[in-house]
Amino acid sequence: MTGKRSRLEIYFDVLEKINRGVSRPTNIMYRCNLSWRPLQEILRFLMERDLIKEIRQNNHKCYVLTEKGRNVLSGLEKIMYTFYPPRREEQYMSNLAPLIPMQCYHSV
Repeated sequence: MTGKRSRLEIYFDVLEKINRGVSRPTNIMYRCNLSWRPLQEILRFLMERDLIKEIRQNNHKCYVLTEKGRNVLSGLEKIMYTFYPPRREEQYMSNLAPLIPMQCYHSV
């Protein structure tokens, strides 16, 4: 994907990163190339729709996907990859094992 991302692409990116184990807000912010305030709005939006859940672990905020979030992510993946098929290097990277969360681990 190139150029300015749509809101849907940003939601997809955030859900995808959380699904791969990027669970702490600052890490999500950097991995999704977002600034702090928009990230907070996006996380609030996703929580209001029960797609992600905030948990506290070792005095840190962490985010995990809910079952509904996993279902929505699965549907979004199909849509996004229909319109934006992955390039060859992205296909290689997606075959690698998903990231293991270092700070928080919790399944919902």
